[in-house]
Amino acid sequence: MKKDKSLIQIKKGALEYCVLAVIAEGEKYGYEIVKVLTERGLTTHEGTIYPLLSRLHKEGLVQAAWRESGSAVPRKYYRATRDGMRALNEFKESWSHFSQSVDGILWGEQ
Repeated sequence: MKKDKSLIQIKKGALEYCVLAVIAEGEKYGYEIVKVLTERGLTTHEGTIYPLLSRLHKEGLVQAAWRESGSAVPRKYYRATRDGMRALNEFKESWSHFSQSVDGILWGEQ
């Protein structure tokens, strides 16, 4: 399997929870989320993030509100809901166990 293809599959599975984690740190607008993810090594694009945010909103995991900003254009800010925080915490627990298991298999640890 090509490196890029396997990384894309891993990224797809974890991206929504990475977005939730960034939003859980404090209310952010879409481009700001992309910027934080990229700064932390998870390069992504607005074209990927906005549909994901829309889905998270429909699922009740984030709330969105339009706000005036320092610029002339209002921005849509997102924050995690109680259900979103619960989903994020459940994912963190699952991810921790999963990543330890995968590391053990890949690196021959027991």
